[in-house]
Amino acid sequence: MGLGNPGPRYSGTRHNLGYRVVEALARQLKAESPFQLRHSLCAAAGSGEKRLLLAQPLTYMNLSGRAAAELLRRYGLEPGQLVLVYDDLDLPPGRIRLRRGGSSAGHRGVQSVIEALGSADFLRLRLGIGKPSEGDAATYVLEVPPPPEQELLDRAVERAVEALAFLVEAGPEEAMNRFNRAS
Repeated sequence: MGLGNPGPRYSGTRHNLGYRVVEALARQLKAESPFQLRHSLCAAAGSGEKRLLLAQPLTYMNLSGRAAAELLRRYGLEPGQLVLVYDDLDLPPGRIRLRRGGSSAGHRGVQSVIEALGSADFLRLRLGIGKPSEGDAATYVLEVPPPPEQELLDRAVERAVEALAFLVEAGPEEAMNRFNRAS
């Protein structure tokens, strides 16, 4: 599940990196036609035992937990089967980091998911956007980054797609070992 905000106003903003990763992964995996649930836009991908459900919440970021809870309940999944993909102020632009569990670190979308699931035991793929040099974080995350930063974020999206594909094949530990190095 890639976090973001729905609608054209938010397209291309730092806060929609999760959406971008899911869209890129769907293209790479040649996902089936998208379908809509109450709180998510989804597409299935893969074959055989390696079936994936790719999702983008249709709620705003701070209500992402509604979408996550709906998906897990509807498909009989456990929190440990969820990979949440989102932007992170605490990582430099372009870095990615994969880990299991932990706190929300102040990310309201992640906090919403933790609260809705009653668990923090899910995988997180964080894409660094860095912190604003001035101004507040709320404004910063909703801005479209300038071209030099956008290039870093484009590469991070590509690397995140690689990490997710590798995660499906090799498992979380191997993916963390391979992709948590400086990128």
